[in-house]
Amino acid sequence: MVATKLDRNDLLPIGDLARRTGLSVSAIRFYEEKGLVQSLRTSGNQRRFLRSDIRRLSFILIAQQLGLALSEIEGELAKLPQGRTPNARDWRAISASIREQLDRKIRQLELTRNKLDGCIGCGCLSLSRCQLYNPQDDAAQSGSGPRFVLG
Repeated sequence: MVATKLDRNDLLPIGDLARRTGLSVSAIRFYEEKGLVQSLRTSGNQRRFLRSDIRRLSFILIAQQLGLALSEIEGELAKLPQGRTPNARDWRAISASIREQLDRKIRQLELTRNKLDGCIGCGCLSLSRCQLYNPQDDAAQSGSGPRFVLG
């Protein structure tokens, strides 16, 4: 995985990584199984992780809170260098990459919040009020579901 020779202080046992990130050991194993982090194995077959994996796992936690799917997170992490701690330029590239996606999600949340009080877009909250917003059921031509919100 890493071409340069590592000092043993550069590697963390999985328990230390769990303590540093706040993740459970099983969660770290799950992310490893998904290919989001990689471990090295000792001669006793124990997992050792790079210190830079603290940042990778922290990014995973943040990205999940932002609503990114694991496949999207995997794509972003693939852009980071292996074997060294990502620098500010690396993180700026990821930030720029996901900014448009986050902005789209923010617009969708704002639209949903603003429409939810009156109508969720299919007229099912009130048949009498629906006559005002969607009298001929024109929204049905746009497809099923809450068309005024989903677009």
